[in-house]
Amino acid sequence: MFGKFNPNVISTTFQKFSDYRQIISRRLGVSNKYNNTVAQPVGPDGYAYGYNRYATDVLIPAFVAAYSGKDPSKIKLIDQANPNIKSNPYKNFIPKPNWKLDYTGLSRIKGLDKIFTSITISHAYNGSLSMNGFTSALFYADSLRYSSPSFYDTLSKNYVPYFLVPNITITEQFAPLFGIDVSLKNQMQFKVSYIKQRTLSLSLVDFQLSETHSTEFTIGAGYRKRGLKLFGGLKLPKFLSKGGSGKLDNEINFRLDMSVRDNVTVNTTLLQSGTTLPTGGSKEISISPTIDYYLSSRVNLKLYFDQRRVIPYISSSAPITNTKAGIALRISLAQ
Repeated sequence: MFGKFNPNVISTTFQKFSDYRQIISRRLGVSNKYNNTVAQPVGPDGYAYGYNRYATDVLIPAFVAAYSGKDPSKIKLIDQANPNIKSNPYKNFIPKPNWKLDYTGLSRIKGLDKIFTSITISHAYNGSLSMNGFTSALFYADSLRYSSPSFYDTLSKNYVPYFLVPNITITEQFAPLFGIDVSLKNQMQFKVSYIKQRTLSLSLVDFQLSETHSTEFTIGAGYRKRGLKLFGGLKLPKFLSKGGSGKLDNEINFRLDMSVRDNVTVNTTLLQSGTTLPTGGSKEISISPTIDYYLSSRVNLKLYFDQRRVIPYISSSAPITNTKAGIALRISLAQ
């Protein structure tokens, strides 16, 4: 995830994925007892009989091993032992733990507690392995109950597995990789965060890998002020004031948020020697200043401006700018 990524060049990770197929194929060939009767269990191309470079049982473990940094000779294989559509073909793949960490102890340090009311440092990781569905193969067979497929398809030159999976996706994100949110005694607020994520979608129909990498850097600042006075000593109507006293219970918040997001999508094919093609990508810049004025707990006046610019990296897409601005007034008449 943190390696070099050039959308115009086949990545080293994808090359590992391609190379790992041969290792997985040989492991499957050894584990399938039906191959004991085959005259040539390993072909001249280095792939085992019934498990060529495009076999589903070969591609999925090789894909997971390459993009999770695992050893292809040790990674678990797809479980075809239980011919039941309710069973989980991926139960041998142990997921990584997801986590979220927030540390708030810095504001308690002597000296810092006189400047800051709160300091929060954040870090989080979330990852998932998913598929968009799977079906059972009509031609699956295990004639001698070896817990392995025995029917050889002469068209695809592969054993027909029980589970047919058209697509598998890995999604990982650090949201944030690093984030800090501080509030000062003078009512100032500052926030900085850096997010990194990637999505890998492997099609087992046309043997293409769609890879999206994105990063986002966000900064924000705010200021809050309470107890502003009305001009000329004016008093509020009783139903708008605190406790019906006619005194102010107001607050004004200034906020400015800016973010820069980069994302690139590349399609790489496994067919023949492999080719890579950037299919999308852009730089997105957004700025959003707002002013919230709470005249009381019943009346809120908001001035907002929000602009988002999308600068594409490919010529087939046009640059887009979306701008929203206005004034919003909210009045609550509830008792």
